Amino acid sequence: MTHHPDPAPVIEMRGISITFPGVKALDGVDFRMFPGEVHSLMGENGAGKSTLIKALTGVYGIDAGTITLAGEQVSFSGPAQAQASGISTVYQEVNLLPNLSVAENIMLGREPRRFGSIDWRAMRRRSAELLAGLNLDLDPASLLGDHSLAVQQLVAIARAIDVQAKVLILDEPTSSLDADEVAELFRVIRSLKEQGVAILFVSHFLDQVYEICDRLTVLRNGKLVGEYLVEELLRIDLVQKMIGKELTALDDLEQRARSVVVDESDAALFVNAAKLGRRGAIHPADLPIAAGEVVGLAGLLGSGRTEFARLLGGIDRADTGELSIGGKPTKLRTPRQAISHRIAFSSENRRDEGVVGDLTVRDNVVLALQADRGWFRPIPKKRQDDLAQSYIQALNIRPGNPDALVRNLSGGNQQKVLLARWLAIAPRLLILDEPTRGIDIGAKAEIQKLVFNLAENGMSVLFISAELEEVLRLSHRIVVLRDRHVVADLENDRLTVDSLLALIADGSGDDDPDGTDAADAAGTPDGEPVAALAAPEASASDSTTTHSTGGSR
Repeated sequence: MTHHPDPAPVIEMRGISITFPGVKALDGVDFRMFPGEVHSLMGENGAGKSTLIKALTGVYGIDAGTITLAGEQVSFSGPAQAQASGISTVYQEVNLLPNLSVAENIMLGREPRRFGSIDWRAMRRRSAELLAGLNLDLDPASLLGDHSLAVQQLVAIARAIDVQAKVLILDEPTSSLDADEVAELFRVIRSLKEQGVAILFVSHFLDQVYEICDRLTVLRNGKLVGEYLVEELLRIDLVQKMIGKELTALDDLEQRARSVVVDESDAALFVNAAKLGRRGAIHPADLPIAAGEVVGLAGLLGSGRTEFARLLGGIDRADTGELSIGGKPTKLRTPRQAISHRIAFSSENRRDEGVVGDLTVRDNVVLALQADRGWFRPIPKKRQDDLAQSYIQALNIRPGNPDALVRNLSGGNQQKVLLARWLAIAPRLLILDEPTRGIDIGAKAEIQKLVFNLAENGMSVLFISAELEEVLRLSHRIVVLRDRHVVADLENDRLTVDSLLALIADGSGDDDPDGTDAADAAGTPDGEPVAALAAPEASASDSTTTHSTGGSR
């Protein structure tokens, strides 16, 4: 471990162990934070990061070990007690009330009172002081829901530090922010750092970790790998420590994607959208997708990527243009109609539109297949068990327990459960909207390899990601959107991140789609895992420098 001189740690966790049924979540982990530093907790999904944070904040009790806060041993019964002691958490999903004012959200549960009633003037005054302390020019009386997600996160931070926070935990705070919003958040973080607050910054964006953090702790499989000063640890070394093996390029995915030669005939197209559009969402555009082809959608926040994908997934209805599936004109009015045509849409909003946290892994895996069959034709229990076990093995879902509640899984494993649900219906077109956002490098590599294996087995894939390297690595063709218009449709031959950025920035490019490729779809039995899914090995990582184009909408 790197030695740190004075001052003493504000938080010190020693020998922390937590065991869940069948899983040793943490095994003798040490962790510490110092006043006035930004510290990152790094590791794959399932490495124990969330468990360690929940142990610190009193959500989980510990089986062994000690927690010391400002030199005194503590044991919290829950987050409220931790917060009262000066440990505040701002979660990835902002858990505030958009129908209340900024001031009401900041002071919720701690409202100043006068003669038994809420002192509204004092509440707004205290909120204004907190906001001013963060150099935020916000009207405390304004409705929270009228502000952007980034501003709502800053309000959540203002609420968190109102309790004289010694430790502030930021859980994936930048996952839905654009570059300007990230810069504003980092300004606030640096301001709090100067005030002596210890900040735990949890993020999967390596460039952001290296920009804002002073120190990092790496966990792997529930064990401590080490604590390091950021300036002394190369990114490539960090990735190796996280995944526990030598870092190589993501195998040969990019070369394989660019070397595919396919039939350009119209008969090979699985989906063909002609002038498909929706007023206020996406300008009419063409989008052919061949069997066995991965088409990437690239563009900035608000470019229309998600809106276009939702038309193909039956989530929203197109009001212009035509859609052909398998050569037959088709109108998709509901997601269920799309599923009946073997089109699966995996939403970017994993929490609200994806997995059902209170159901088991098994229940989540069979959900779409059961809906497609109809609720009067229940899937036999043995068939459910076989399906769940098959996908747990094929996608390397951890822990490998079909009875585990999905809410207790890490983000990467929740994403794999969601993919398993859609693969169980044997789709011919799989629409993936930000499937790797907010998950670690190892799980990201597994999902990327899975996408390519599916395409090699004849499945069409529409792939949306804010990370341009990821789009370039996986796609046979890339469709570029800007201001809700398709501005280019290009074969992924000699494209680079810079050339894509130029198209995204000014929209110059070839408006005419190049040809599309195809191989006849390799049909799979209803609900059977694709043969080539044999647990892809996470042998590599993303590029260590990530070019992000913001959120997906």
